[in-house]
Amino acid sequence: MTYLPFVALAAVLLPFAGSLLSAIAGRRSQSGAIAITAIAGSLLTAAYVFAQVWGNAPVHGQWQWFVIGETPFHVGLLLDNQSVLMLLLVPLIALPVHLYSVAYMKGDPGIHRYWMYLGLFCFAMMALVVADNLFLLYVCWELVGFASYLLIGFWFTRDTAVQANKKAFIVNRIGDIGLLIGIAILYAQFGTLDIRTLFDPHGLVAASVVADGQWIASGRSMPAIWLTLSGLAFLLGAIAKSAQFPLHVWLPDAMEGPTAVSSLIHAATMVAAGVFLLARIFPLFNGTALMVMACIGVFTACMAAYFALTQYDIKKILAFSTISQLGFMVAGIGMGAYHAALFHLATHAFFKCLLFLAAGAVIHEMQHLNKQYGLEIDPQDIRGMGGLRRQMPLTFTVMAIAALALGGFPLTGGFLSKDALLVHALEWGAIQPGLLRLLPYFLFAAAGLTAFYIARLIFKVFVAPPAIDRLTQIHEVGKWMLVPMLFLAACSLFLVFSLHPFDVGRAWLTQGMVPDTLPPTLPAAHTLVPVTATLIALLMAWLAWKWYVKGAYPLRTTGLLYKLSLNQGYLDKLYDLAVISPVLRLSHVLREADRYLVDGTIDGLGRLGRLLAALAGWMDQYVVDGTVRLIGKIAYGLGNVLRRTQTGRVQYYLFTMFFIVLIVLLYQMIIHA
Repeated sequence: MTYLPFVALAAVLLPFAGSLLSAIAGRRSQSGAIAITAIAGSLLTAAYVFAQVWGNAPVHGQWQWFVIGETPFHVGLLLDNQSVLMLLLVPLIALPVHLYSVAYMKGDPGIHRYWMYLGLFCFAMMALVVADNLFLLYVCWELVGFASYLLIGFWFTRDTAVQANKKAFIVNRIGDIGLLIGIAILYAQFGTLDIRTLFDPHGLVAASVVADGQWIASGRSMPAIWLTLSGLAFLLGAIAKSAQFPLHVWLPDAMEGPTAVSSLIHAATMVAAGVFLLARIFPLFNGTALMVMACIGVFTACMAAYFALTQYDIKKILAFSTISQLGFMVAGIGMGAYHAALFHLATHAFFKCLLFLAAGAVIHEMQHLNKQYGLEIDPQDIRGMGGLRRQMPLTFTVMAIAALALGGFPLTGGFLSKDALLVHALEWGAIQPGLLRLLPYFLFAAAGLTAFYIARLIFKVFVAPPAIDRLTQIHEVGKWMLVPMLFLAACSLFLVFSLHPFDVGRAWLTQGMVPDTLPPTLPAAHTLVPVTATLIALLMAWLAWKWYVKGAYPLRTTGLLYKLSLNQGYLDKLYDLAVISPVLRLSHVLREADRYLVDGTIDGLGRLGRLLAALAGWMDQYVVDGTVRLIGKIAYGLGNVLRRTQTGRVQYYLFTMFFIVLIVLLYQMIIHA
């Protein structure tokens, strides 16, 4: 199968080629035919690679890249179960998004840029997942961040979009520093960045040992603390990219980009990169790093679900939902179940993409209603909606399927993957000491909140009484938007992942990535968890129906807990007070110090130099040059006098001699008188 790396390379490069051709075509590339053809070709080739590699031995193609001293660096593609899963998932999600965008972005003056950015984004993510060394992965990691910067700020004439893409870019740079430090530590310890060499079951990381306070590997050793620090450094990179606490604040603001972009970012590309990285380098993490990872993931899952409870912007609800679900995945990896985390990543990709596209359909029709009747309804505020299931029945159906998958209801892919995480969390918690035993139960709480906030969204938009009578004039979206949503709805069901709707153990995806070590199995958990989680989800959905459809809302919107949720824990304000404002004040002080102290000193020295130069110039002109000119004039005058005495007449010479002798005699007489 030596040809497979070239086929995979073609799958990676096709979106990039589409991006280049779209850039060359410029404004002539309005229809998106180039980008759609490229991503469709990428999907076909990725599917072929997936069929050849999944469940078989990894395929590794590598070529020399450059040489530093005597150390060669190679570039290549590593095709194993993890990488080919993501290689297939990215274009499988991106193709419906491209098709949906044909209608959603129709008439946008910058649509030619849109197709170019999408292609670049998909290329960067696909290259990241098949990269065979950490340096190449880092390059693609940065390229994903750059492409997301372009897409989030696509409508750059809006100040909110500009601020959002700057925020995303800067926050992610914090994580990228951690990733770079982690890569540097590994290279210092092992002398290589090759992923297979490092992280294979019998690779260098697995063969390294900690003894007598030293981390010993490959003839090198360093203090054991560096093993923990390297794991935490990589975790920092994933925290920023996958929007985990405390670097999650960029993702809600990233909703300023087009909704189709949001669906791609939240489903299988940028935010998935962090989870994929953690699974990719899982053997590196020791117990301390895994414990920190599990705690951060659980806290993020609960925190983001809590924030989603009170949001009114339909896209922000889904943004916090993404943060929460990514928290489930990070917690799963921290608990040792990276196979369950990747399973949830795959199911989440389909139903979260569908949720965003369905939300985009609603927003699209609300904007059309505003234009048609001259209204000023916020097209993203769920308080201005209601009763849309009659006007948009197909959109309601597919969004309900996605909501059921997110809530973890039976017969959906989300039910299988979320229960896989919860079951493993209970098994992990059973062998943990102290308060760590409670972490799985916080995940159950987050799952219950998830069912509540997504039921609230569905009921407020589609079931509750219409906010205004004009909503009855809304109609269903066209086929270019419906067909991609119908495809994603089918992929959100259990049949895509398992023929058995309730047995996660039969899911082909988890069978292909089972970790070498797992905690002892709790047979009862495999029955109790699905039943308990489903009952909690049903209870939460009933409560949301009672509160938001029947109008029996019992809470005060002025309470502290409500305000904390609505204002996202005031974290943005906290960062503004604790980080941004002090940095701005410090920069102002430094600017003034630069202006008056540094520049003032330099300007003063300059003025002093000019004064000394002027004084030296005056001295040179009037003293030095004046003296020289005076001597010259004296010499010139004496020359003129002496020249007149040279007449050529002997009598004048005798007279002069006589005169001089007379003067001398008079002088002698006077002296001796």
